[in-house]
Amino acid sequence: MVRQLWGWMFLCYNLGIRQYNRIVIKVGTNLLTGGTGKLDGKVMADLVRQAAYLHAEGHELIIVSSGAVAAGREKLGIKNRRKDIPFKQVMASVGQSRLMLNYDELFKKYGITVAQALLTRADLADRAQYLNARNTLLALIDLKVVCIVNENDVVCTDELGELKFGDNDNLSAMVANLVDADLLIILSDVKGLYTTDPQQNPDAKLIPVVEKIDETIEEIAGGAGSSQGTGGMATKIEAARLATSSGVSVIIAHGLEPNVILRAATGKRTGTFFVARDSKLESRQRWLLSGLCCMGKLILDKGAVTALLKKNKSLLPAGIVKIEGNFNRGDVIDFYDTDNNQIGSGITNYSSSDLQKIKGAQSSKIAGILGYEYGDEAVHRNNLVLLQLKG
Repeated sequence: MVRQLWGWMFLCYNLGIRQYNRIVIKVGTNLLTGGTGKLDGKVMADLVRQAAYLHAEGHELIIVSSGAVAAGREKLGIKNRRKDIPFKQVMASVGQSRLMLNYDELFKKYGITVAQALLTRADLADRAQYLNARNTLLALIDLKVVCIVNENDVVCTDELGELKFGDNDNLSAMVANLVDADLLIILSDVKGLYTTDPQQNPDAKLIPVVEKIDETIEEIAGGAGSSQGTGGMATKIEAARLATSSGVSVIIAHGLEPNVILRAATGKRTGTFFVARDSKLESRQRWLLSGLCCMGKLILDKGAVTALLKKNKSLLPAGIVKIEGNFNRGDVIDFYDTDNNQIGSGITNYSSSDLQKIKGAQSSKIAGILGYEYGDEAVHRNNLVLLQLKG
């Protein structure tokens, strides 16, 4: 085993393995089960082997892993594919420990300690809890522990669409955002993003690089999910948008491709590569852009967009065309141009009801309209973060 490990380390060195340092690896249910409904030990062992080689080279790794529900079904011998929330929560409760036991035993062969972190949207929507989660994960990285992250399905609910990530694609993007990762590798049973659905069109072509995630890319991705997992290509594109917007490069690739993790980590061509924005964002800005705490949406006119992107100005009520959602003063909101391109996010000085009254008005008129004012700005420039839109 030692000779084999050093042989692979030599190969990794020759491949230029230092392309990316801090890497989040997401593995989906269909990949871990091979579509069989139970965990595939050989697949898990090979993925862990690759991760171990990167770890031995000094890379910092976090794994976001699905598979708890499938592991629970296997443990209890249940073949029923019910999708109601209570049933899935029970299966996750039984299966999570089994999933972790598999990872613990596989990584132990390489002398690597693993940890577990179960998260929900509510854990990260709150700024203080976001920082606590960040500090814990970074401390584990410093200790060279590989943390296995999953959504806490036992306690979270998606009945209101607020407390649940809904799929581990978006969770992995949030974790990459959380720890300032250099690369997010999303592994599934698909090779990447195709020009059309390859299952329906044999002439579909793999798209090797995506410079910008726009409406065209979203339309290509479609909305179909896999049979066992909850995330289809549409959710992977959504995750890629979140990660790249905060400076994290993303690769979507087939998990069974030989040495796919090693190839991705060295910058070798595999799957579809999504280009990150030019610079990384600091933690508070990433939190604002995460969408976890977003309570509303503003549509801005061209003048306001220019003032934000070109002149480093605050967002004034005069530039607001439309308000969507109900939010209070101090909530996080997103802003878009009239073509539905997101411009950025920020903390609002006024509630949605106030902004409905003062939208389009000059700042000098705010007090006269409302009878009070919290400043000239709808969102002050110190409380906003902008996306660097590419043409």
